Amino acid sequence: MKKVLLAVSMISCVLSVPALAEGDAATGKAKSAMCAACHGADGNSAAPNFPNLAGQHASYLLKQLQNFKSGKRKDPTMTAMVAPLSEQDMADLAAYFSTQAEKVGKTAEDKLEAGQSLYRAGDAATGVAACAACHGPTGSGNPQATFPRLSGQHATYVETQLKNFRSGVRANDAGSMMRGVASKMSDAEIAAVAQYVQGLH
Repeated sequence: MKKVLLAVSMISCVLSVPALAEGDAATGKAKSAMCAACHGADGNSAAPNFPNLAGQHASYLLKQLQNFKSGKRKDPTMTAMVAPLSEQDMADLAAYFSTQAEKVGKTAEDKLEAGQSLYRAGDAATGVAACAACHGPTGSGNPQATFPRLSGQHATYVETQLKNFRSGVRANDAGSMMRGVASKMSDAEIAAVAQYVQGLH
């Protein structure tokens, strides 16, 4: 009987805790000025080493901000930027950038064929999985699984992140999925697929 009462009491406590409000895009816009220098006012970064945030899934953006804040994902600049942010701030920013229109770039012609092949079919000989399996045929990603949208992302940024996953510098991927894929990729393959997603839409 005591165990039942304790269980009921614990459930009541959990249910009485207010859930974090959904992110508000309008509020996020007002808070986004600090992000604009690197990511652009609308989330389309002018610098290829900084990621485009426009059109990215709110679930993915929120997860990355939380990971930077907790130290699970490491970057000196981002760690400093998220330090003063509350959970609501992060949810609002994620909501704002997710509603912005992405600007798709172009794929370098000399990387198109190799990049497309890897993205769509992977490489059975080396065990590299097809990117499309998780990120979709058009690079739209999967918000429920927090798999990011890749379409239009800067090739320079994508290349850096794949190399970081390969080396283990970045390790905030669920189940080590990206580390497993990237560990089997050569520099040439990483460059090709990074170029391909830059023009994918």
